Amino acid sequence: MNEPAKSAPVLRVARPTDNIDALLHFYRDGMGFELLSRFEAHNGFDGIILGGSGAPYHLEFTRAHSHTAGRAPTKDNLLVFYLPDETAYGQARDRMEAVGYTPVKSFNPWWDAEGVTFEDPDGYRVVFYNDSWKR
Repeated sequence: MNEPAKSAPVLRVARPTDNIDALLHFYRDGMGFELLSRFEAHNGFDGIILGGSGAPYHLEFTRAHSHTAGRAPTKDNLLVFYLPDETAYGQARDRMEAVGYTPVKSFNPWWDAEGVTFEDPDGYRVVFYNDSWKR
């Protein structure tokens, strides 16, 4: 994948967790993201930043030393990845299952029609959707 232009925006989705190492396994080993950065005791926070080579998005998970993050508030808190290529979709699904994650029934049945949903260790969900995004 080509590196984005220096002026191109990059989206970072950040959220707290109590389970940094478990999330590292889920998103790096299962989802196939790269560990871009890891920090400890930075102003009272530990964290990891994951993403793809040249991808215009990152995921950041932080743990505050004096705060409990808890679990996802609902089963409909999702990150959705549209994977129109059947081979890429199958590889993503198979990689998650190979490292021990089992698909879960989606709260919204729309995602089960052409996709598969996995729940991370904090209860947030990731959908691989085997179609392209349509406006």
